[in-house]
Amino acid sequence: MEKLKGALVVGFLRLFALLPWRAVQGVGAAIGWMMWTLPNGSRAVASINLSKCFPELDATTHQQLLRQSLMNIGRTLTESACAWIWPAQKSIELVQEVEGLEVLQAALASGKGVVGITSHLGNWEVLNHFYCAQCKPIIFYRPPKLKAVDELLRQQRVQLGNRVAPSTKEGIISVIKEVRKGGAVGIPADPEPSLSAGVFVPFCATQALTSKFVPGMLTGGKAVGVFLHALRLSDGSGYKVILEAAPPDMYSDQVETAVAAMSTVLEKYVRAYPSQYMWSMKRFKKRPAGEAKWY
Repeated sequence: MEKLKGALVVGFLRLFALLPWRAVQGVGAAIGWMMWTLPNGSRAVASINLSKCFPELDATTHQQLLRQSLMNIGRTLTESACAWIWPAQKSIELVQEVEGLEVLQAALASGKGVVGITSHLGNWEVLNHFYCAQCKPIIFYRPPKLKAVDELLRQQRVQLGNRVAPSTKEGIISVIKEVRKGGAVGIPADPEPSLSAGVFVPFCATQALTSKFVPGMLTGGKAVGVFLHALRLSDGSGYKVILEAAPPDMYSDQVETAVAAMSTVLEKYVRAYPSQYMWSMKRFKKRPAGEAKWY
């Protein structure tokens, strides 16, 4: 049964990749609109997250942002299908603007390890190809449950000579070793960690359990941190990649200071592009002591 499910999913991904680009976005937007219109778990989670992170929004504005967010999540789904199937260069050609590339170039020239830091904002699959075209990083990821999909992603995410590392003990060790020897890695910083692997820090009007792993690799000055995001352009023509140097506080040996500094940067981008964040993710499952669960 799992093989059948995997084959069906991969088959649908390949079908999406055959569509013209505007159709890819149109189908994605339609999927997102249905997610907004029909009762479902993704809409419920996204609505809760938005209400907690943007409590100042009135009911009308909340619904508008919820609809836009779900439509963008749909677009991310279909766009990512293309990024998983197409040759990497075809996805890279959709990057219309780049801001801050000199930050990454300086980090790569420093002789230190480079930690590329991103989040579930915009399209991280296109960003993956862009980043891998600049260097040969190890990309850290959480493997999907279906083996066929995992195998596909492993193949497609290494088209440019880079490597991938699953979020296992072995994967974590390989990422750390790569940074220590002066290599580059790419890590999404916003998946919720275990309680022992994170600390609660401010994020968009609430407290979010945030990983200590990324800032921990910067401690001691042996690595350089660079934030990267690929944001969808409003005209639908492609993406703008924005790069930014990690702030000084992220290099602090005080764990909470470093993690809070990372969260502040992530929040800045989420607030600037709130409709492009993956609000359907159960980002806030664990809550500070004494606070009721959200989901």
